[in-house]
Amino acid sequence: KIQRDHIDKNIGRGDEFQKIEFLKQLYETMYIPISIDFQQNFNNSEQPYNLALETILTYKGRILDELTNRSLILSQRTDDPETQQLLDQISSVRTQRSNLYYIPSDNRPSPEIYRQNLANVEIKLKELEEKLSNRTTKLGYLPQQITLEAIQQQIPTNAALVEIVRYRSLNPKATQNSERFGNPRYAVYILFPNGNIKAKDLGEAKPIEDDLIEFQKNLADISKNGVPQVDIPQLKESARQLDTKLMQPIRQMLGDTKTILLSPDAGLNLIPFAALVDENNQYLVQNYQITYLTSGRDLLRFKDKLPSQQSPMIIADPIYNKEGETVVLNPQPDQLRSSLCETGFKTFNRLPQTEEEAKTVKQFFPKATVLTKLQATENALKQVKRPKFLHIATHGFFCESPATNQPERENPLLRSGLVLAGVNLGQSAGDDGVLTALETTSLNLVGTQLVVLSACETGQGDITIGDGVYGLRRALVIAGSESQLISLWKVSSNAPRDLMIAYYGRLTKGEGRSEALRQTQLEMLKSETQNHPSYWAGFIPSGNWTSADFNSFGE
Repeated sequence: KIQRDHIDKNIGRGDEFQKIEFLKQLYETMYIPISIDFQQNFNNSEQPYNLALETILTYKGRILDELTNRSLILSQRTDDPETQQLLDQISSVRTQRSNLYYIPSDNRPSPEIYRQNLANVEIKLKELEEKLSNRTTKLGYLPQQITLEAIQQQIPTNAALVEIVRYRSLNPKATQNSERFGNPRYAVYILFPNGNIKAKDLGEAKPIEDDLIEFQKNLADISKNGVPQVDIPQLKESARQLDTKLMQPIRQMLGDTKTILLSPDAGLNLIPFAALVDENNQYLVQNYQITYLTSGRDLLRFKDKLPSQQSPMIIADPIYNKEGETVVLNPQPDQLRSSLCETGFKTFNRLPQTEEEAKTVKQFFPKATVLTKLQATENALKQVKRPKFLHIATHGFFCESPATNQPERENPLLRSGLVLAGVNLGQSAGDDGVLTALETTSLNLVGTQLVVLSACETGQGDITIGDGVYGLRRALVIAGSESQLISLWKVSSNAPRDLMIAYYGRLTKGEGRSEALRQTQLEMLKSETQNHPSYWAGFIPSGNWTSADFNSFGE
């Protein structure tokens, strides 16, 4: 309780990096009750499991929860000029920061000037974010109080919260600090709607993560023309191997429960659990509905329904330059490293097929605003104000963080984003045509029931143990969106269009946001041309899984 009060009083201070460092110092506290659960064999006694799960929920997803709730409160203070001016300033500086990262090679200043420009923007952004934190406190913002009872009440009768955590087991007899905690392990806690809790240690992290990497590689191994390179039997073998260590023990505890509210941890955030294979050689999608959460804390946000203010927005087929052809994105590394992505740049061709995708989606929602070609700009996207839903069909990207010995901190939200119109033409209002995840956090998506990113790699990002994926999906949550449909790898050109059309058709019939995707995937699984998981498993549902008011979108 003392630790929880300490976090509540201090988590609101400083910028996001300071919040991360603050929690890091306390994170080992979470390992202790988990270790006690599995070392002492309490024979399913209720109290130890309650203590560990409550402790996990105190830490896991805490920073995201703090930033999201703060953004929600501040965005609603439209009658407060000082707050709105501060939010506008932060948005502008985030754009400056992002533009520095993707400045065209022929416009780059000398290394000395670049470093100075970067330092100035970083200092300004840090000052503004600290000022915003202080202002939030003055406005009377209090951290959300988390109890198992409150979370339990948000779990439907046919569902369960599956909270997976990566932890290190406590050695209570250790005489040296370095020996106090062992190698990383995974554990799972399952909270049922009646309040029952089941828990299990899943074993050391390394064997699970080795299988995870193999499974992930097999799924994402797609040729340039969009054809999967790993055949289904080989892929199923790797999926079954990972399932044996990870989901099979969980299924045994779930019993008849088929709706899973899944909060993974670490690298498990980057795989589609629906494509794992059970002991009957069936994909999990065939028997389970799975929705992704950063933490069980997310459930408390879903109970508050906030209104949207604009009709649906559809953005597709941006023209990237004057010829409408290929664009090369060559990021400027923060520490002037020689390369950022694998080859030092990303190349994007125009996606004319996404215009047809936009027209088809528009048929479901006649009142939707459609922006294509030269209208599909970064600036236009930044002007949206709480649309009912947002559909974006363009290129997405994520760049891995290269090894560096530089002491400067680097924001991973700069390394993922969307490419929009005029990226080579120069944009108004300081926009460069590259919407980074950092800039996305400043969008106003409060009341937006669904954001669909019909693009590659939009679910990718840096992994932070206990705090989810630092990329577009995180940014969209902070911006206020209720739910997101995002991709985990480079999907083939036709698969997203077919999946989206079927998905929206189901949404308009009242199916839940996750169940509509599951049924669409099951239909693809039956087809002869798109039954490979690389086609249907690339998109995952994150956030609120329930039915949305999609019928009213067409009025």
